[in-house]
Amino acid sequence: MTGGGGPPLARMQRGLEALYRLEAGVEIGDFVVGEAVRDRLEPRRRPREQLFALPVSGEETQLALFVDPAALANLEARDPSHRLDDTNLGDFLLALEGVSHFVYVCCCARTGRPVSQLELELQAEVDKYVACLLTRSPEPAVSASLRRRLFGDVEYEPDLDHDEHARYRAANDNAHRYAAWLEATFVAPRRIPEMLAELRRFYREGLASKLATIARAA
Repeated sequence: MTGGGGPPLARMQRGLEALYRLEAGVEIGDFVVGEAVRDRLEPRRRPREQLFALPVSGEETQLALFVDPAALANLEARDPSHRLDDTNLGDFLLALEGVSHFVYVCCCARTGRPVSQLELELQAEVDKYVACLLTRSPEPAVSASLRRRLFGDVEYEPDLDHDEHARYRAANDNAHRYAAWLEATFVAPRRIPEMLAELRRFYREGLASKLATIARAA
C-alpha cells in the first residue's frame, strides 16, 4: 500500500488517502525539511522522524516533517511496493509514521477538530499494521507475524521522558488489541472489504471513541 509512483513519502500519502478515502488537501513534499532546518528548530529530542507544528500567526500553524534522509534513500532503492522485508521494513515503518501523523493532523485541521498526541500515535500504530498487512498479504499468518514484530518486544528510546514513554506504551498496547481484533474478526474469515469499512470508520473517530471501540473489541 504505497500509492503508485513518485517519492516515497508522496506514495505513502496517496496510499493512506486511498485507504481511508480522504484528502489531506496538501502535498507532503512541500513540508519536508532536512537536518539543518530541523536542528535550527532546536527540538529537545532528535529522533529519525519528527513532525513539527510551528506557530505562524494567531491560531495558525505551519507543519514541518523531518524523516531521516538515509531511510528515504533506502526506500527509493528498495521500493516496498515491490518487496517489503528486513532490508526496508524498518525504514518503511519510520517513514510511514511521519506520513501518518502528517495526514491525520491535516485532515483534523480541515474539520476544525483538535487532536492529541496520544491519538496521533495510536492512529500511526494502526496505520503501520494495516499498511504492512495490505502490502504483504491479508492472511492470518502474515497478520500474526506482523503483530509480533510491531507490538511484541518493543524497545523505546532511552531519552523519552515519563509522559512520552507512557504515551507510546499506551498507543502500542491499544493498537495491538485493535489489530488482534481485526485479525480475528476480519482477516481470519477473509472479510477484507468489511475490515476496510471498519478501518475507515475508526479513522474518523476521536480518541475517546477509538479507545471505547478497542475496549469493546478486547
